[in-house]
Amino acid sequence: MALGPLMVDLLGTELSETEKEMLKHPLVGGVILFSRNFESVEQITRLCDDIHQLRQPHLLISVDHEGGRVQRFRKGFSRLPPVAAIGKEYHQHPKLTLERAEQTGWLMAAELRSVGVDFSFAPVLDLDYGVSQVIGDRAFHRDPLAVTDIARAYIQGMKRVWMSAVGKHFPGHGAVEVDSHLGLPVDSRHLEDMLQADMLPFTRLCQTELAGIMPAHIVYENNDKLPACFSPFWLQDMLRGKLQFQGAILSDDLSMEGAAIMGGPLERAEAALSAGCDMVLVCNNPGSVEQVIDGLKVATDPLRNARLMRLHGRHSTPRHELQQSAEWKQAVQTVMDYAPDPEMELNLT
Repeated sequence: MALGPLMVDLLGTELSETEKEMLKHPLVGGVILFSRNFESVEQITRLCDDIHQLRQPHLLISVDHEGGRVQRFRKGFSRLPPVAAIGKEYHQHPKLTLERAEQTGWLMAAELRSVGVDFSFAPVLDLDYGVSQVIGDRAFHRDPLAVTDIARAYIQGMKRVWMSAVGKHFPGHGAVEVDSHLGLPVDSRHLEDMLQADMLPFTRLCQTELAGIMPAHIVYENNDKLPACFSPFWLQDMLRGKLQFQGAILSDDLSMEGAAIMGGPLERAEAALSAGCDMVLVCNNPGSVEQVIDGLKVATDPLRNARLMRLHGRHSTPRHELQQSAEWKQAVQTVMDYAPDPEMELNLT
Protein backbone atom coordinates (compact mmCIF):
# COMPACT_ATOMS: atom_id res chain seq x y z
CA MET A 1 0.00 0.00 0.00
CA ALA A 2 1.35 3.42 -0.95
CA LEU A 3 1.75 6.11 1.69
CA GLY A 4 -1.26 8.41 1.62
CA PRO A 5 -0.98 12.21 1.75
CA LEU A 6 -2.41 12.66 5.27
CA MET A 7 -0.41 12.82 8.50
CA VAL A 8 -2.71 12.52 11.52
CA ASP A 9 -2.43 12.52 15.30
CA LEU A 10 -3.57 10.29 18.16
CA LEU A 11 -5.51 11.00 21.34
CA GLY A 12 -3.52 9.07 23.93
CA THR A 13 -0.65 6.77 24.81
CA GLU A 14 -1.94 3.68 23.00
CA LEU A 15 -3.93 2.97 19.87
CA SER A 16 -7.70 2.64 20.11
CA GLU A 17 -9.50 0.30 17.75
CA THR A 18 -10.95 3.32 15.95
CA GLU A 19 -7.50 4.78 15.46
CA LYS A 20 -6.18 1.47 14.12
CA GLU A 21 -8.86 1.50 11.44
CA MET A 22 -8.14 5.16 10.65
CA LEU A 23 -4.43 4.46 10.22
CA LYS A 24 -5.19 1.65 7.77
CA HIS A 25 -7.07 4.04 5.47
CA PRO A 26 -5.24 4.48 2.13
CA LEU A 27 -5.33 8.28 2.44
CA VAL A 28 -3.21 8.14 5.62
CA GLY A 29 0.55 8.01 5.32
CA GLY A 30 1.88 9.11 8.66
CA VAL A 31 1.38 9.92 12.34
CA ILE A 32 2.69 12.91 14.29
CA LEU A 33 3.18 12.38 18.02
CA PHE A 34 2.71 14.99 20.75
CA SER A 35 3.45 15.17 24.47
CA ARG A 36 0.03 13.69 25.23
CA ASN A 37 1.14 10.51 23.46
CA PHE A 38 4.24 10.10 25.65
CA GLU A 39 4.43 8.45 29.05
CA SER A 40 7.78 6.65 29.12
CA VAL A 41 10.50 5.29 26.87
CA GLU A 42 8.99 1.81 27.08
CA GLN A 43 5.48 3.04 26.29
CA ILE A 44 6.48 5.16 23.30
CA THR A 45 8.51 2.26 21.91
CA ARG A 46 5.44 0.01 22.10
CA LEU A 47 3.26 2.67 20.50
CA CYS A 48 5.65 3.17 17.59
CA ASP A 49 5.93 -0.58 17.09
CA ASP A 50 2.12 -0.94 17.10
CA ILE A 51 1.83 1.80 14.47
CA HIS A 52 4.52 0.25 12.30
CA GLN A 53 2.90 -3.19 12.47
CA LEU A 54 -0.35 -1.93 10.93
CA ARG A 55 0.87 -1.62 7.33
CA GLN A 56 3.66 -2.35 4.89
CA PRO A 57 5.45 -0.21 3.99
CA HIS A 58 4.98 1.14 7.48
CA LEU A 59 3.42 4.50 8.23
CA LEU A 60 5.79 7.39 8.87
CA ILE A 61 6.09 8.40 12.52
CA SER A 62 7.16 11.98 13.21
CA VAL A 63 7.49 14.36 16.13
CA ASP A 64 8.58 17.93 16.84
CA HIS A 65 11.70 17.34 18.92
CA GLU A 66 13.93 20.37 18.37
CA GLY A 67 14.94 20.99 21.98
CA GLY A 68 14.15 23.85 24.33
CA ARG A 69 10.45 24.75 24.25
CA VAL A 70 9.72 22.21 21.53
CA GLN A 71 10.69 18.77 22.83
CA ARG A 72 7.73 16.42 23.05
CA PHE A 73 9.42 13.55 24.89
CA ARG A 74 11.11 14.37 28.19
CA LYS A 75 11.43 11.64 30.83
CA GLY A 76 14.11 9.19 29.77
CA PHE A 77 15.32 11.44 26.93
CA SER A 78 18.25 13.84 27.04
CA ARG A 79 17.18 17.42 27.75
CA LEU A 80 18.07 19.27 24.57
CA PRO A 81 18.63 23.02 24.90
CA PRO A 82 17.16 25.48 22.39
CA VAL A 83 19.34 25.43 19.29
CA ALA A 84 20.18 29.11 19.70
CA ALA A 85 22.52 27.89 22.44
CA ILE A 86 24.49 26.04 19.77
CA GLY A 87 24.88 29.07 17.55
CA LYS A 88 25.62 31.77 20.11
CA GLU A 89 29.40 31.44 19.76
CA TYR A 90 29.54 30.72 16.04
CA HIS A 91 31.54 33.78 15.02
CA GLN A 92 34.00 33.43 17.93
CA HIS A 93 34.38 29.64 17.80
CA PRO A 94 33.09 28.28 14.47
CA LYS A 95 34.79 24.88 14.67
CA LEU A 96 33.52 24.23 18.19
CA THR A 97 30.02 25.36 17.20
CA LEU A 98 29.88 22.93 14.28
CA GLU A 99 31.11 20.07 16.46
CA ARG A 100 28.37 20.83 18.98
CA ALA A 101 25.76 21.02 16.23
CA GLU A 102 26.78 17.68 14.74
CA GLN A 103 26.73 15.89 18.09
CA THR A 104 23.41 17.45 19.09
CA GLY A 105 21.78 16.45 15.81
CA TRP A 106 23.15 12.93 16.31
CA LEU A 107 21.86 12.72 19.90
CA MET A 108 18.38 13.98 19.03
CA ALA A 109 18.08 11.57 16.11
CA ALA A 110 19.68 8.55 17.80
CA GLU A 111 17.34 8.70 20.80
CA LEU A 112 14.25 9.06 18.61
CA ARG A 113 15.31 6.29 16.23
CA SER A 114 15.93 3.98 19.21
CA VAL A 115 12.21 4.08 20.08
CA GLY A 116 10.95 3.82 16.49
CA VAL A 117 10.33 7.44 15.43
CA ASP A 118 11.20 7.90 11.76
CA PHE A 119 11.98 11.62 11.78
CA SER A 120 11.74 14.87 13.68
CA PHE A 121 10.58 18.05 11.99
CA ALA A 122 14.05 19.55 12.21
CA PRO A 123 16.09 21.60 11.79
CA VAL A 124 14.50 25.04 11.99
CA LEU A 125 16.12 27.13 9.25
CA ASP A 126 14.45 30.42 10.16
CA LEU A 127 16.52 33.47 11.08
CA ASP A 128 16.22 35.06 14.51
CA TYR A 129 15.43 38.71 13.84
CA GLY A 130 14.38 39.20 17.46
CA VAL A 131 10.75 39.91 16.55
CA SER A 132 9.11 36.46 16.40
CA GLN A 133 8.37 34.97 19.80
CA VAL A 134 7.28 31.67 18.28
CA ILE A 135 10.68 31.31 16.57
CA GLY A 136 13.09 33.10 18.89
CA ASP A 137 15.60 30.65 20.34
CA ARG A 138 14.35 27.90 18.04
CA ALA A 139 16.59 29.49 15.38
CA PHE A 140 20.32 28.77 15.25
CA HIS A 141 21.34 32.37 14.48
CA ARG A 142 20.46 35.68 12.82
CA ASP A 143 23.11 35.33 10.08
CA PRO A 144 21.85 33.19 7.15
CA LEU A 145 25.36 31.89 6.40
CA ALA A 146 25.77 30.86 10.04
CA VAL A 147 22.37 29.13 9.99
CA THR A 148 23.40 27.27 6.84
CA ASP A 149 26.71 26.06 8.27
CA ILE A 150 25.30 25.06 11.66
CA ALA A 151 22.26 23.35 10.14
CA ARG A 152 24.46 21.40 7.74
CA ALA A 153 26.51 20.06 10.66
CA TYR A 154 23.36 19.27 12.64
CA ILE A 155 21.94 17.36 9.66
CA GLN A 156 25.15 15.40 9.25
CA GLY A 157 24.66 14.17 12.81
CA MET A 158 21.10 13.12 11.98
CA LYS A 159 22.25 11.32 8.85
CA ARG A 160 24.74 9.23 10.80
CA VAL A 161 21.81 7.47 12.48
CA TRP A 162 19.73 7.28 9.30
CA MET A 163 17.25 10.04 10.09
CA SER A 164 16.16 12.36 7.28
CA ALA A 165 16.07 16.11 7.81
CA VAL A 166 12.93 18.20 7.28
CA GLY A 167 13.74 21.93 7.22
CA LYS A 168 11.21 24.55 8.23
CA HIS A 169 9.52 27.06 7.76
CA PHE A 170 10.00 27.91 4.06
CA PRO A 171 10.58 30.62 2.90
CA GLY A 172 11.18 32.05 6.40
CA HIS A 173 9.18 32.69 9.58
CA GLY A 174 11.61 34.77 11.61
CA ALA A 175 10.71 38.28 10.41
CA VAL A 176 7.03 38.34 11.44
CA GLU A 177 5.72 39.00 14.92
CA VAL A 178 2.38 37.17 14.67
CA ASP A 179 2.43 33.50 15.71
CA SER A 180 0.87 31.47 12.87
CA HIS A 181 -0.61 29.12 15.49
CA LEU A 182 -2.78 32.04 16.60
CA GLY A 183 -3.23 34.25 13.53
CA LEU A 184 -2.19 34.86 9.93
CA PRO A 185 1.18 36.65 9.74
CA VAL A 186 1.88 38.95 6.80
CA ASP A 187 5.42 39.61 5.57
CA SER A 188 5.87 42.65 3.31
CA ARG A 189 9.42 42.01 2.11
CA HIS A 190 10.32 41.59 -1.53
CA LEU A 191 11.57 38.33 -3.03
CA GLU A 192 15.01 39.74 -3.81
CA ASP A 193 15.59 40.58 -0.16
CA MET A 194 14.42 37.17 1.03
CA LEU A 195 16.65 35.34 -1.46
CA GLN A 196 19.70 36.96 0.15
CA ALA A 197 18.53 36.29 3.70
CA ASP A 198 15.77 33.92 4.88
CA MET A 199 15.80 31.71 1.79
CA LEU A 200 19.56 31.27 1.70
CA PRO A 201 19.70 28.27 4.09
CA PHE A 202 16.94 26.53 2.10
CA THR A 203 18.67 27.32 -1.20
CA ARG A 204 22.01 25.94 -0.08
CA LEU A 205 20.73 22.85 1.73
CA CYS A 206 17.75 21.67 -0.31
CA GLN A 207 19.77 19.90 -3.01
CA THR A 208 21.79 17.54 -0.82
CA GLU A 209 20.80 17.78 2.84
CA LEU A 210 17.01 18.06 3.08
CA ALA A 211 14.67 15.15 2.37
CA GLY A 212 11.68 17.29 3.32
CA ILE A 213 10.66 20.93 3.69
CA MET A 214 7.75 22.43 5.64
CA PRO A 215 6.33 25.71 4.28
CA ALA A 216 4.99 28.45 6.52
CA HIS A 217 1.43 29.63 7.10
CA ILE A 218 2.48 33.18 6.20
CA VAL A 219 1.34 35.54 3.45
CA TYR A 220 4.28 37.23 1.69
CA GLU A 221 2.08 39.94 0.27
CA ASN A 222 4.49 41.38 -2.28
CA ASN A 223 4.87 37.96 -3.90
CA ASP A 224 1.52 36.16 -3.56
CA LYS A 225 -1.80 36.67 -1.78
CA LEU A 226 -1.90 33.07 -0.48
CA PRO A 227 0.01 31.69 2.52
CA ALA A 228 3.14 29.84 1.37
CA CYS A 229 1.71 26.46 2.35
CA PHE A 230 -1.14 26.95 -0.16
CA SER A 231 0.77 28.86 -2.81
CA PRO A 232 1.74 27.38 -6.21
CA PHE A 233 4.11 30.33 -6.55
CA TRP A 234 6.12 29.37 -3.46
CA LEU A 235 5.86 25.59 -3.79
CA GLN A 236 6.00 25.12 -7.55
CA ASP A 237 7.66 28.19 -9.05
CA MET A 238 10.18 28.78 -6.29
CA LEU A 239 10.77 25.56 -4.35
CA ARG A 240 10.42 23.05 -7.19
CA GLY A 241 11.39 25.43 -10.00
CA LYS A 242 14.04 27.94 -8.95
CA LEU A 243 15.49 25.90 -6.05
CA GLN A 244 15.08 22.55 -7.85
CA PHE A 245 14.01 20.80 -4.64
CA GLN A 246 13.25 17.12 -5.26
CA GLY A 247 12.24 16.04 -1.75
CA ALA A 248 8.89 15.92 0.06
CA ILE A 249 6.89 19.03 0.89
CA LEU A 250 4.93 18.62 4.14
CA SER A 251 2.43 21.23 5.30
CA ASP A 252 2.41 22.75 8.74
CA ASP A 253 -0.58 21.80 10.90
CA LEU A 254 -3.74 22.70 8.97
CA SER A 255 -5.60 23.36 12.22
CA MET A 256 -3.47 26.46 12.89
CA GLU A 257 -5.12 29.87 12.60
CA GLY A 258 -2.68 30.80 9.86
CA ALA A 259 -4.46 28.26 7.63
CA ALA A 260 -8.02 29.38 8.38
CA ILE A 261 -8.08 31.74 5.41
CA MET A 262 -8.43 28.70 3.15
CA GLY A 263 -11.75 27.50 4.61
CA GLY A 264 -12.66 24.32 6.49
CA PRO A 265 -10.44 21.25 7.07
CA LEU A 266 -11.25 19.62 3.73
CA GLU A 267 -10.74 22.83 1.77
CA ARG A 268 -7.42 23.43 3.49
CA ALA A 269 -6.18 19.92 2.69
CA GLU A 270 -7.31 20.17 -0.94
CA ALA A 271 -5.68 23.58 -1.38
CA ALA A 272 -2.36 22.51 0.14
CA LEU A 273 -2.16 19.33 -1.94
CA SER A 274 -3.21 21.18 -5.09
CA ALA A 275 -0.52 23.80 -4.49
CA GLY A 276 2.19 21.15 -4.31
CA CYS A 277 2.34 19.62 -0.84
CA ASP A 278 3.05 15.89 -0.80
CA MET A 279 1.66 15.39 2.70
CA VAL A 280 -0.58 17.54 4.90
CA LEU A 281 -0.80 17.53 8.69
CA VAL A 282 -4.35 17.27 10.02
CA CYS A 283 -4.14 17.23 13.79
CA ASN A 284 -5.28 18.71 17.11
CA ASN A 285 -8.89 18.54 15.93
CA PRO A 286 -10.27 14.96 15.80
CA GLY A 287 -13.33 15.94 13.79
CA SER A 288 -11.15 17.41 11.05
CA VAL A 289 -9.47 14.09 10.30
CA GLU A 290 -12.82 12.40 9.73
CA GLN A 291 -14.00 15.22 7.47
CA VAL A 292 -10.86 15.11 5.35
CA ILE A 293 -10.80 11.32 5.03
CA ASP A 294 -14.47 11.25 4.05
CA GLY A 295 -14.22 14.03 1.47
CA LEU A 296 -10.71 14.05 0.00
CA LYS A 297 -10.29 12.69 -3.53
CA VAL A 298 -6.63 12.22 -4.41
CA ALA A 299 -5.17 9.97 -7.08
CA THR A 300 -2.22 7.74 -6.28
CA ASP A 301 1.01 9.48 -7.25
CA PRO A 302 4.14 7.29 -7.54
CA LEU A 303 6.43 10.33 -7.39
CA ARG A 304 4.79 11.60 -4.20
CA ASN A 305 5.05 8.13 -2.69
CA ALA A 306 8.75 7.94 -3.56
CA ARG A 307 9.41 11.30 -1.92
CA LEU A 308 7.62 10.24 1.25
CA MET A 309 9.32 6.85 1.37
CA ARG A 310 12.66 8.63 1.67
CA LEU A 311 11.55 9.86 5.09
CA HIS A 312 11.51 6.36 6.58
CA GLY A 313 14.16 5.83 9.23
CA ARG A 314 16.63 3.09 8.44
CA HIS A 315 18.40 1.05 11.07
CA SER A 316 18.26 1.81 14.77
CA THR A 317 20.12 0.91 17.93
CA PRO A 318 18.06 -0.42 20.87
CA ARG A 319 17.89 2.08 23.73
CA HIS A 320 19.95 0.02 26.20
CA GLU A 321 22.75 -0.45 23.65
CA LEU A 322 22.66 3.22 22.69
CA GLN A 323 23.10 4.40 26.27
CA GLN A 324 26.03 2.06 26.80
CA SER A 325 27.90 3.46 23.80
CA ALA A 326 30.82 5.86 24.14
CA GLU A 327 29.33 8.04 21.39
CA TRP A 328 26.07 8.56 23.29
CA LYS A 329 27.93 9.42 26.49
CA GLN A 330 30.15 11.89 24.65
CA ALA A 331 27.18 13.56 22.94
CA VAL A 332 25.31 13.90 26.24
CA GLN A 333 28.38 15.48 27.83
CA THR A 334 28.78 17.87 24.92
CA VAL A 335 25.19 19.07 25.26
CA MET A 336 25.55 19.47 29.02
CA ASP A 337 28.71 21.53 28.55
CA TYR A 338 27.11 24.19 26.33
CA ALA A 339 23.49 24.05 27.56
CA PRO A 340 22.18 27.10 29.40
CA ASP A 341 20.84 26.74 32.90
CA PRO A 342 17.55 24.83 33.04
CA GLU A 343 14.62 27.16 32.48
CA MET A 344 10.87 26.93 32.29
CA GLU A 345 10.08 25.38 28.92
CA LEU A 346 6.61 25.22 27.41
CA ASN A 347 5.69 22.82 24.63
CA LEU A 348 4.12 24.46 21.59
CA THR A 349 1.09 22.72 20.13
